[in-house]
Amino acid sequence: MKSIKVLVTLILLAAFSHSYAAEGLIAVKSPYSAKATMDKLEEIVKARGLNVFARIDHAAGAAKIGKALRPTEVLIFGNPQGGTPFMECAQSVGIDLPLKALVWEDASSQVWLGYNDPEYVAQRHGVPQCSVVENLNKALAGFAAAAVAP
Repeated sequence: MKSIKVLVTLILLAAFSHSYAAEGLIAVKSPYSAKATMDKLEEIVKARGLNVFARIDHAAGAAKIGKALRPTEVLIFGNPQGGTPFMECAQSVGIDLPLKALVWEDASSQVWLGYNDPEYVAQRHGVPQCSVVENLNKALAGFAAAAVAP
């Protein structure tokens, strides 16, 4: 049953994924507004027992200096149970933790949910064989798929 859920999640992720220009970024299309997408993601990570450390609204920050920015928010989240084993592979991974997700609306009004590919992070820090990468991949893909699911 669990493998079926993982397979369905990966299929959904593939259906909504886009090879985005930023190296190491996995981005999935969302059918929702940026705010609704981020609200769903925040609810999902909290329900799965992760800590939400911050939610940063870049568009609100831009408005404070008289600039306009399409909806753009970052969610910073995680827990020691997931992050510590990754840092045991290479402590420098700590610069990329806690986990982050970005939700933004592009110039054509398409909303995206993006996050750093754990495999990319592992390669960046010279630990491509780190055993926690696969689980982080599955978890992040599952969070993203759930947040953009109709």
